[in-house]
Amino acid sequence: MTNGLLMPIATAVWLVENTTLTFKQIANFCNLHEVEVQGIADGEVAKGIKPYNPIISGQLTREEIDLSSKDESRDLQIKGTDIEIASEDKKIKKYVPLSKRQDKPDSALWLIKHHPQLKDSQIAKLVGVTKNSVTSIRNKSYWNYNNLNSKDPVAMNLFSQKDLVLALEKAERRIKREKKEKEKAKLSASQGS
Repeated sequence: MTNGLLMPIATAVWLVENTTLTFKQIANFCNLHEVEVQGIADGEVAKGIKPYNPIISGQLTREEIDLSSKDESRDLQIKGTDIEIASEDKKIKKYVPLSKRQDKPDSALWLIKHHPQLKDSQIAKLVGVTKNSVTSIRNKSYWNYNNLNSKDPVAMNLFSQKDLVLALEKAERRIKREKKEKEKAKLSASQGS
């Protein structure tokens, strides 16, 4: 991906108003035609466009502008940014319509039936219900248990398949760890007697 300039015309307006750079330098930096930059300076082009300061946005430095102002043959260099864009979207709590609210306990029941290795807290986090609700569904003491129909939560878009796989992997690691701890306890108990 190339380092493109944010809002090139607004940046050109700011550079025309606040620097002594040549039209050619501004045109090259903003990827505009030299005549267009001259039109901005004359007030014929970009009327009503608010100037955009490239220094505040981190695309230019004052030193870079000063160097290019002193040497008319030097082009402005956009400042390289090392901003990492997260590939994963942060999960945002969204409003769940009344008609879809019954889907959460139904999904919790589906997870309990199909993936009993998941802890109640994991199911609660995935589905978006309280841990007490999951526990009462597991114990068949949920207030509306007789009316629950197990439904696949991934199919109902409550969370992604990736989230489910990660939770299952975590549960498997926990089970293995608990199994090793039991074996260690048995081994130490047998050696102690």
